[in-house]
Amino acid sequence: MQFSLAGAAVAVLDVPEPERKVRRSRALASDWRGLRITAVGEAVPPARPARPPRPELLPPNRVKKRKIGPGTAGRIALLHALAHIELNAVDLAWDIVARFTDEDLPRDFYDDWVRVADEEAKHFDLLAQRLAALEAAYGDLPAHDGLWQAAEATADDLLARLAVVPLVLEARGLDVTPAMIGKLREAGDPDSAAVLQVIYEEEIGHVAIGRRWFHWLCERRGLAPLPTWQALVRERFRGPLKPPFNEPARSKAGLAADFYAPLAAD
Repeated sequence: MQFSLAGAAVAVLDVPEPERKVRRSRALASDWRGLRITAVGEAVPPARPARPPRPELLPPNRVKKRKIGPGTAGRIALLHALAHIELNAVDLAWDIVARFTDEDLPRDFYDDWVRVADEEAKHFDLLAQRLAALEAAYGDLPAHDGLWQAAEATADDLLARLAVVPLVLEARGLDVTPAMIGKLREAGDPDSAAVLQVIYEEEIGHVAIGRRWFHWLCERRGLAPLPTWQALVRERFRGPLKPPFNEPARSKAGLAADFYAPLAAD
């Protein structure tokens, strides 16, 4: 039986258990690359992906922040928070695959976002392994639901989704990850630092993918990318863009400073 990519993506979104979601994501990516699935098809993604009963989801301002210091508590809190981000990123990638099939997008679009989903699943797995090495697990601490709120705010428009998720949220990861890598090394945890280095390097590619398809869709719609992106971010993203920015990494992803710097000034 020939399954569609969109239908299989929705099936991943409907999986609540993180480990099974990761396995299904990686298997689906392999099937797409190996041409065992070739049809994009159509499907209706859920408004929210399935989630396990733990962690407890709290408003962002109620999630306790811990500094990396002596002992493992701070490192566990950091790795747990990052694992939560990566699990959301898995679902965000499959959601963009399934939600916007009415746009008549080229196969290259799906190749790129299947790659993103596969790499985000790998990132979660790497972080889960580090948590296990520290005698912890995903779900042990509370987390916040801010990432999926961005998905809900852009569910009606692919251009808005591209503007906010890869070009604001993932770009923010490029700004903050190098400092986290340095703190983990200072804390004597080179293994966790190495995991974050892998994530950091691959997230540059994810921002580049978002930039590529944002510009492509702007051209299709006859829109100028820079003012269109700034207008969408002002309309659809809560809060300001926070400097300092990692300009070398953003530039490597093709994200020019004249895009985001004016919004930081706002």
